[in-house]
Amino acid sequence: METNLNYDMYVPTRVMFGAGMLNKLGEQPMPGKKALIIISNGKSTRANGYLARTEEQLKKAGVENVVFDGVSPNPTVANVNAGAEAARAAGCDFLVALGGGSVMDCAKAIAVMATNDGVLWDYVAVGSGKGLPIPNTPLLIVAITTTAGTGSETDSAGVITKEDTYEKAFIGAPSLYPCIAVVDPELMLSVPASFTAFQGFDALFHSIEGYIANGANLMSDMYALTAIENLAKYLPRAVQDGNNLEARTHVAFGNTLSGVVMCLTLITSEHGMEHALSAYHPNLPHGAGLIMISRAYFSYFVRNHACDERFIRMAQVMGMPDADKPEDFITALTHLQEACGVADLKMSDYGIAFDEAEKFMRNAREVMGVMFTSDRVQMTDADIVRIYEESWR
Repeated sequence: METNLNYDMYVPTRVMFGAGMLNKLGEQPMPGKKALIIISNGKSTRANGYLARTEEQLKKAGVENVVFDGVSPNPTVANVNAGAEAARAAGCDFLVALGGGSVMDCAKAIAVMATNDGVLWDYVAVGSGKGLPIPNTPLLIVAITTTAGTGSETDSAGVITKEDTYEKAFIGAPSLYPCIAVVDPELMLSVPASFTAFQGFDALFHSIEGYIANGANLMSDMYALTAIENLAKYLPRAVQDGNNLEARTHVAFGNTLSGVVMCLTLITSEHGMEHALSAYHPNLPHGAGLIMISRAYFSYFVRNHACDERFIRMAQVMGMPDADKPEDFITALTHLQEACGVADLKMSDYGIAFDEAEKFMRNAREVMGVMFTSDRVQMTDADIVRIYEESWR
């Protein structure tokens, strides 16, 4: 197995992990005196009492707060602009991102635009972004994750959609690592089964992609294999019984580790290919889109012998200890999707048409082309189209 023996690790986030950890937030030194609490535009954060509990903890720490509840499931530039204006208008000196990956991603972009002029795409380095340096220090972020999917609580990038150009791209900088991350599995007990599966597979693919990436290294391998093992073993249990706190804890652990994997190596093109799907179909959950293309996507690399030993090793930690050929990984992945009830997801259920494949390919190349540089085998445009077409149903 080709493993880079050098790595550059910088993950400065303090991670408070475990059941009940939200109750300890008020004991921690806070990065400011007035927080903008960022939540989604749905009802769950309030209905489940998570917002009230967070406000109580901030009050214990002597922090005032105002709430911004304008984040959509696939956050947009408009969401970012509204949040930044809310932070400036209220005089907030730091942010609290309370929610899933969408909220944490949006908070990172809000942190930039609350302290800087121009437009967000000035600071986006891919697609049509200008890639300018961020002149003023972004607001600091406390991330309280209520889902186990994106790992955004421990990384320095956020994905935002620019709706007019159908670009789903990321903004990232070392200054965007959250200063504190609260990973409390008790906050995840209320996530419905389907979204538990979608989010869990997003986390899984972060580590799978990181493990087969050409930049994989000693440290990312350690994190990735541990994450894959925990997610494969415990995700079906969390899907089947959402109140299983042990399963939720191990899934959350796998997710947090997967976030670190993304800080150690660039993940592969699967994520870029899915971003194209949900850029044009924003009602498609990111994790669901990844699941839909995953078997055709990874089968391409198996057929082309990109890294046979790595696929075998992943199959082994996913519950096939006797795996001895790379195809066993596809078997293990299929079994896991079946165990989580997501093996038969259909693109057509989300309005995706078969003849959109070439459009998706162009978008993935133009917006997230950097991710293709992480692949051990380089796909042609025709290969990419074929993966979309093989995944369509």
